[in-house]
Amino acid sequence: MNNGSLKVKICGLTRGEDAIAACDLGADILGFNFVPGSSRYLNPYAAREMIRSLPPFISKVGIFSGEDLRVINELVGFLGLDAVQLHGDEDERFCMGIKAPVIKALRVGSAEDLEGHSGYDVSAFLLDTRVEGELGGTGRTFDWRIAVDFGKNNRIFVAGGLTPDNVGEAVRILEPFGVDTASGVESEPGVKDHGLIEEFIRAARSAAAGNGGETNDIAC
Repeated sequence: MNNGSLKVKICGLTRGEDAIAACDLGADILGFNFVPGSSRYLNPYAAREMIRSLPPFISKVGIFSGEDLRVINELVGFLGLDAVQLHGDEDERFCMGIKAPVIKALRVGSAEDLEGHSGYDVSAFLLDTRVEGELGGTGRTFDWRIAVDFGKNNRIFVAGGLTPDNVGEAVRILEPFGVDTASGVESEPGVKDHGLIEEFIRAARSAAAGNGGETNDIAC
């Protein structure tokens, strides 16, 4: 379900220079990881300084998993987050308690992983690759064809191993609301390659235009 121009989300940012570069290159959404133990974890105080340096009209998303509802809502206000992305086993009631739009991540390995989510009243779903013992950020793709029907009925972001080389195919198959990458544009975990970010955004927008979508080449 694509309700307009394809949204490009660059996730797992840990350095201010990478966040600014992603904006300058045309990213719509930036993702900041607040899951302790993650290789891309960002201290909330460092995140606040980074977010304060961003240009206007960029959406800021906080990534959480298994976090206390009160803590999430406090960080929404403290950081000025525009949305929250949940990667744990949060249920419908938990999502309803978030004081910001919610993106619920689903780990996909088969069509069965996309069943039983009609009760979630969330702004979007993020489809990531199911890898046992991992919440995401594995750099592995899933079979996008199994999510075609789900994408027709839901607003989705596609994640999981997306790179400049394969994001176009994912967009053409799923026609998603947005695409999301972290490791696919990195030289090492948490360190973004600005050239790869530029290639990723160009490839994603080109594929969206081919699908009949609108291009959005205006840098922020």
